[in-house]
Amino acid sequence: MSLWVVVPAYDEAGSIGATLAALAAQEDADFRLVVVDNASADGTAEVVAEFARAAPFPVELVHEPEPGAGTAADTGFRYAAAAGATLLLRTDADCLPARDWTAVARAEFSRGAQMLCGRSVPRRDEGPGFAEARLLPALVRLSALYGRWRPAHRDPRFRAPYVLCHGHNLGITAELYLRCGGAPRERLEEGSEDVTLLNRAREHSARVVRCERLVVENSLRRLRSWGARRTLLWYWDRRYRPVDSKEVHVR
Repeated sequence: MSLWVVVPAYDEAGSIGATLAALAAQEDADFRLVVVDNASADGTAEVVAEFARAAPFPVELVHEPEPGAGTAADTGFRYAAAAGATLLLRTDADCLPARDWTAVARAEFSRGAQMLCGRSVPRRDEGPGFAEARLLPALVRLSALYGRWRPAHRDPRFRAPYVLCHGHNLGITAELYLRCGGAPRERLEEGSEDVTLLNRAREHSARVVRCERLVVENSLRRLRSWGARRTLLWYWDRRYRPVDSKEVHVR
């Protein structure tokens, strides 16, 4: 099966190098990478182009002018599917996938999973404190339990249980992605594109699973910029949004 990794990126020249290095260090490097440059105004595209010259796998650079993480992800997923991908993985340009990330995903897909929702942990190179490393992840898991009981997530049309899903660590078969309608093409502040994709997939498949072995280290920069309360409200249906939309893209 053809595995493609999709990485949306907006003004990530300073961060994407570490993400690319983590992908280059994968135990299973039998995949193709597509980076979607989401109208970056910095040198993101140049960093990717330089990496591609010596990468251990083929690298595609796609440009998406319409802003939005969901929009960029959708462009990347559909580009990969049109090029022959059967399995799709996504992470973000400020994240570090574990060395066995692609290997674990491939194994889970081979066992019949059609969508994978992996585990997010704080980036160790950012020196997380106790609250960042333990307390906040616990609160996120607690919110996921709440989400499982929300009436909107318990509709009879859903064929799989609601699970905690992070946009920076998910996998889906190309067939299911196209069949369910994919990620919403919307701006980051307009909604949680990962939850929308999850619920669309749950309407079409009973094989949507939470995979704790599929691990990605996520940046703490939003938490450190906004604080715990605002960050949690942001992830809780965008109940907090910055007055200035530019602050949505924390750098």
